[in-house]
Amino acid sequence: MGGEPKLPTTSLTLLFIIFFSLSTNARFTPPDNYLIDCGSPQNTILDDGRTFKSDPQSVSFLSTDENIFASSNSVPESESLPLYKTARIFDTESVYKFLVFHPGRHFLRLYFHPLHHPEYNLTTAVFTVKTDDGLVLLHDFSASQNSDCLFKEYLINVTSDDFSLIFSPLKKSFAFVNAIEFVSAPNELVPDSATTISPPGMFTGVSAYDLQVVHRVNVGGPTVTPKNDTLSRTWMSDSRGYMVFPKGEKVVSVDPSVINYPVGGATALIAPDQVYSSAASMADSGVSVPNFNLTWEMNVDPGFNYLIRLHFCDIVSTRLNSLYFNVYVNGLSGVNGLDLSTLTSDLAMAYYKDFVINASTVVKGVIRVQVGPSDLESTTPNAILNGLEVMKMSSSAGSLDGLFSSGSNSRGGSKRLPMTITEATGVAIGVIMLLVLIFSLIRRKNKARGWDEGGNSFTSWFLPINASYCSTFLSSKSKSKNGYSSVLFSKVGLGRSFGFDELRDATKNFDESAVIGVGGFGKVYIGEIEEGKKLAIKRGNPRSSQGMNEFQTEIELLSKLRHRHLVSLIGYCDENNEMILVYEYMANGPLRDHLYGSKPALPSLTWKQRLEISIGAARGLHYLHTGGSSQGIIHRDVKTTNILLDDNFVAKVSDFGLSKTGPALDQTHVSTAVKGSFGYLDPEYFRRQQLTEKSDVYSFGVVLFEILCARPALDPTLPREQVNLAEWAMHKQRKGVIDTIVDPIIAKTISSESLIKYVEAAEKCLAEYGVDRPSMGDVLWNLEFALQLQDASLQLDPLVEDDTCKGKTKMVASEDVKKDEKKNNDSDVSILINDDSGVVMGSPLFSKMEDIEGR
Repeated sequence: MGGEPKLPTTSLTLLFIIFFSLSTNARFTPPDNYLIDCGSPQNTILDDGRTFKSDPQSVSFLSTDENIFASSNSVPESESLPLYKTARIFDTESVYKFLVFHPGRHFLRLYFHPLHHPEYNLTTAVFTVKTDDGLVLLHDFSASQNSDCLFKEYLINVTSDDFSLIFSPLKKSFAFVNAIEFVSAPNELVPDSATTISPPGMFTGVSAYDLQVVHRVNVGGPTVTPKNDTLSRTWMSDSRGYMVFPKGEKVVSVDPSVINYPVGGATALIAPDQVYSSAASMADSGVSVPNFNLTWEMNVDPGFNYLIRLHFCDIVSTRLNSLYFNVYVNGLSGVNGLDLSTLTSDLAMAYYKDFVINASTVVKGVIRVQVGPSDLESTTPNAILNGLEVMKMSSSAGSLDGLFSSGSNSRGGSKRLPMTITEATGVAIGVIMLLVLIFSLIRRKNKARGWDEGGNSFTSWFLPINASYCSTFLSSKSKSKNGYSSVLFSKVGLGRSFGFDELRDATKNFDESAVIGVGGFGKVYIGEIEEGKKLAIKRGNPRSSQGMNEFQTEIELLSKLRHRHLVSLIGYCDENNEMILVYEYMANGPLRDHLYGSKPALPSLTWKQRLEISIGAARGLHYLHTGGSSQGIIHRDVKTTNILLDDNFVAKVSDFGLSKTGPALDQTHVSTAVKGSFGYLDPEYFRRQQLTEKSDVYSFGVVLFEILCARPALDPTLPREQVNLAEWAMHKQRKGVIDTIVDPIIAKTISSESLIKYVEAAEKCLAEYGVDRPSMGDVLWNLEFALQLQDASLQLDPLVEDDTCKGKTKMVASEDVKKDEKKNNDSDVSILINDDSGVVMGSPLFSKMEDIEGR
């Protein structure tokens, strides 16, 4: 390690590589090249040779004739120090407009530093920066006087023959900018596809997104300035706080002249020689088997998807096929057993790999990249990284700023409708006027019927359940003593009408000790009404919009659905501006708590119980897909926390906040943004954003293995290869040793025939492509067959299950025992609703449910 590698190539190959390397290192000449030093009285020449035009010479690009400048010589140190010495200030909305001679990818670089001005305090400036086609770059942006010089870099896909950059000050404020670069970039910088981390697969359509470069790091080397980069980029040294465990890092470098670029792969436009000629490798840890990862952490904005580019070049090996290592992003496996020799066929050959990570995997605003050895039995286990880039992907709302981020995975996030601002404004005004007219008419009719006496109806929350419901609302004339129709909601399937006082008494005035869940919609309470009957009461919060779409979806679906294996909606309350839904109470709570993770631990389920629960959940999903509506319903969030158990351990599917109506007869899928829970998410749905019933089938396959193995779908505390349950179980199944990961509590009670049929059903559910997966009806048939095989084995040997359950809780047929268990269960408290907005368990009464997590 550390020296220049020997390159085992023939003379002819070497000559070709040298020629190709020289050709790829040719400096890129951008067709569009606008460099402006805002507020500067003269041109500014940087040490890399680039000339930034003075602001007066650039005024032809501006929409304003105002010339308000700021300047100062006391500017913090920076590689681009001269550009921060002056600034232009805008009192009103102002536009820079540039002609585009070569449409395609362009770098947009903005420089900000709040300089002193006698009349304008730039530290108080608040403004928005966006493009002419609606891409928000900065929203309500401000810069602090104590901050360092701020640099923002974007990669924007320009499709027209001009480009406008709009600075919009907040009311009674102003905007400023120190320097602007608008420069053509090679289109090859952003390919169309990248590897997804969770679920593993490919993400296509990357080129449709606009990007913001958040971090660009030269790992193991010094800072690379624009002077040494083909595209005038800056690569920060990882010595600036990116490396989490510096003592584990060994810096390796070679002469940049030995770096080669493969045909059709990385080029000097992707990253310069200086990046590929230095690397971080594993230092000698002082133990015989190094078992640690090199780790880099970078702060990012939550709520966005990110494109992560890792750069590799094997400058540590002296021979081919001697370096194998794993790559992880945010604790999830990116590549197992990466072998650069096989990929590049040579040493010192540049290589890069792109990953896309979903916003849901970005925890606490941190992206963590790790590399570690995959072959610990090797004589010299090692791992390397030469460079990394983190790029924020534009949201579906057309934004690169947090306020407008939707966290969506939809492809083409940067694509805007081909509509002018005037047209868009006209359409928006028309829609608003139409809505105002509609709701004013509804309010007038409601008021004429006395509906505003004492409270508001569902329509006051803008929750139109469907057209037939609205007609029922407007046509009903019968009213209760509170001024509401007592028959009204029963007609639309919302069940019993509860009085607000009745539910307040049931929850002891909505006491905090009765809270069993908290989400964006409000809180869920346990309540007890006449004759001790327990209910789960979801009290919506009309002042919170978070979770309201999911709340509405659940109302729509549950008002139409009735099935033994679906959680039932008992009734509602619509008084005193309240929106309250009442559900049946599920005494034994989520299935997950009976498999693992509950505190205190609950009695283990027998294998037969688990089969019956699987069958019940499958029946519920099969009903959704086939009998819930004419088009079927896709649940979209099947997992063990959304399968609830009643006092007899009958499984019922719950939480329909993300559910979607299935495709029409002439369609194959529903196009929609990806939503769900990682670990259960259908990889095909994730890649293509095309939802089908087979997406539920995939999730249910994960649930089946979760039931069998009694472990989470994702467990980052386990060794890397075991983190994802679906991958780990399929790996074991392919090796024919699935029995080694079965929950040891039930392992000896399962007949081999039952296990084979059960695993076969789960395996088919996890097929990569939806067309290869069975329907829920087929899955149900296989599970029932597995139960029959288990029953047959018990008839042959009735003591098998009893012998293995000694010392544990057993399910027996005695009605007396069942009554005793029911009585004991009634004293326990469990949760009914696991809302997608998250669950916070704060009550000591529900301490056993504290590990429940929302999406």
